[in-house]
Amino acid sequence: MRSELFPELDIKTYIMGIINLTPDSFSGDGLLKQSDVESAALAQALRFVQDGADVLDIGAESTRPGSRKLGANEELERMLPALSLIRKELPDALISVDTYKAETARACLGLGADIINDVWGFQYDRQMAGVVAEYDATAVLMHNRESGTRTVSSDLGGRYEDVEYEDIVSEVHSWLSTSVEIAHAAGVSDDKIIIDPGIGFGKTIDQNLFLLKHIDALLDMGYPILLGVSRKGFIGHTLDLPRGERLEGSLAANAWGVMKGASILRVHDVKETVRLARMLDAIRNATE
Repeated sequence: MRSELFPELDIKTYIMGIINLTPDSFSGDGLLKQSDVESAALAQALRFVQDGADVLDIGAESTRPGSRKLGANEELERMLPALSLIRKELPDALISVDTYKAETARACLGLGADIINDVWGFQYDRQMAGVVAEYDATAVLMHNRESGTRTVSSDLGGRYEDVEYEDIVSEVHSWLSTSVEIAHAAGVSDDKIIIDPGIGFGKTIDQNLFLLKHIDALLDMGYPILLGVSRKGFIGHTLDLPRGERLEGSLAANAWGVMKGASILRVHDVKETVRLARMLDAIRNATE
């Protein structure tokens, strides 16, 4: 397993801090409701870096169940000012852009973004892989499905029901393999590919738990695994807790993921997760 941007995967767990430029984030941290969105985004970015984040992941479209899809123009109107300011003030930071649209990716990579975090793994916009290859960028390829019934609870958030998989682990593995084939065909090299099982996307609560339990089945693909479980609905529904009380559940799920082979954690609570990861890394790397 190797990655150009993450050279210490064998000994270090990397932390990606989430910056949501949205009004309707499932976790309640959307910054679009702030009077000065760009300044709020920069302040959060600075805090995340101080707290130990290795990557800043900026997103302008909510991906919670039932959220409204944005066109590329509206997404860019939200994204570009904050991205430009953060890149200016943090020239050495690794910046990831959470988008599945090639037009958005091209504009953001042109402004200095390093990573495209595609929640459809190059399978929504078939031009995306070519844009990533053109800019020699790194890509996160996530598993996703639009199926089943989506319900939303005011306290516990969204959940998927009536989603059918014959074997969710092998189907996620196969789907991600297709994403990798698309990446290769466009010229994206193996050291620029990260995979994400897509916990919380198109999966029931039980399916999310089972997939997380068996996340190590993806290790044979040979790519770093990014895990995004922070504050998600399956934690809230499992523990019967609203989104503001899911820190412990998020830490537990992330700890499980690291012990099963995940090497990049996408989180809202950076400081706490960095401390968790450093402790896990110390145990894992301990010698006599």
